Amino acid sequence: MEIEKQRGISVTSSVMQFDYDDFRVNILDTPGHQDFSEDTYRTLMAVDSAVMIIDSAKGIEDQTVKLFKVCRMRGIPIFTFINKMDRQGKTPLELLAELEEVLGIETYPMNWPIGMGKDFVGIYDRFNNRIEQFKTEGEERFLPLNDEGELEVDHKLKDSQLYEQTLEEIMLLTEAGNQFSEENIANGKLSPVFFGSALTTFGVQTFLDAYLKFAPAPQARMTTSGEMDPVSNDFSGFIFKIQANMNPKHRDRIAFLRICSGKFERGMSVNLSRTGKPINLSSSTQFMADDRNTVNEAVSGDIIGLYDTGNYQIGDTITTSKDMFQFERLPQFTPELFMRVTAKNVMKQKHFHKGINQLVQEGAIQLFKTVRMEEYLLGAVGQLQFEVFEHRMRNEYNVEVVMERMGSKITRWAEDEKLDENLHSSRKHPC
Repeated sequence: MEIEKQRGISVTSSVMQFDYDDFRVNILDTPGHQDFSEDTYRTLMAVDSAVMIIDSAKGIEDQTVKLFKVCRMRGIPIFTFINKMDRQGKTPLELLAELEEVLGIETYPMNWPIGMGKDFVGIYDRFNNRIEQFKTEGEERFLPLNDEGELEVDHKLKDSQLYEQTLEEIMLLTEAGNQFSEENIANGKLSPVFFGSALTTFGVQTFLDAYLKFAPAPQARMTTSGEMDPVSNDFSGFIFKIQANMNPKHRDRIAFLRICSGKFERGMSVNLSRTGKPINLSSSTQFMADDRNTVNEAVSGDIIGLYDTGNYQIGDTITTSKDMFQFERLPQFTPELFMRVTAKNVMKQKHFHKGINQLVQEGAIQLFKTVRMEEYLLGAVGQLQFEVFEHRMRNEYNVEVVMERMGSKITRWAEDEKLDENLHSSRKHPC
């Protein structure tokens, strides 16, 4: 989004796929700002493992703690990459202690930094029994270690004080650190820790190779009819995100589908469990950075985009099964801030209603209507959500809006028999 470029932050989850070493990797990058926690939590429901990126200078931030709790709740493997080792930051031992004390998870360093900042020369790779040199290209960047864990070849690094210090720290980790356990990694009790510099791509390939070795295949998912096996012949999946205007020139709207079982084939007919109606999946896409390609086939674990004309809602289940089951409900947060919103130009009412309805269906904000006056009230978790809403209404729907803070309000549910159905949708509530 343009606002993300302007502010230098991510305000919505993004999806990307790539193939590596005969594996298909689906990356779901979540917003780092706490005001967009709801979008992040929904996205985490669609993954089978998580990667925590820790800034070596900042350590663990508040938002990381919240997201970590969701991962622990789901019991998924958590891999840790400590970034920016080519800059000055906290010591590696300090960062490990912070991970274990703040997050309450055991750690196992798969590699260990040799130096830091200007003195950063590489990583001591415990898992592959080698040293990987920083700013060295080709196979020369790898130096083998002997059975005692020391350099097997003559190299100037042997004369470095940093090398001696690293050997001492490795000995400490071996004697007093946690034991490596694939079982504990799989159940989310032990986090493999990697060090590197993402900007220079140093340590990324080493991380990715190990990640593919220990990350799980697509896992079974709970439904209202029991557990759904990912190798089941019945196709099924759930919508965890909707995004409008991903291509402003075409005003498209994409529903992101996590495939949980079976095989997707473009043009297939599926059932939308919420309505019981059949839908033909004729238009689908996959993502690689800013590029989009039509996807003809996809399998369990894949993330695909479905072009949406208003059929889908966040949390919808689609399946070829005759049993209209539904996957687990996705989280929806109670709003803490409220704004009254109106169109600045009354002649823009059509665009105003279209914009507000689409952004509400995305889950970006929640919409409330007063029973008597039918005024529009927006509910959000944080102030930044309102600012993003205002920006998108102006830039994507060409509507200037007037927003008036409502102060502290309490929302209440109305009894069903007293409820006008025109005031209610999955994210539109009377108050």
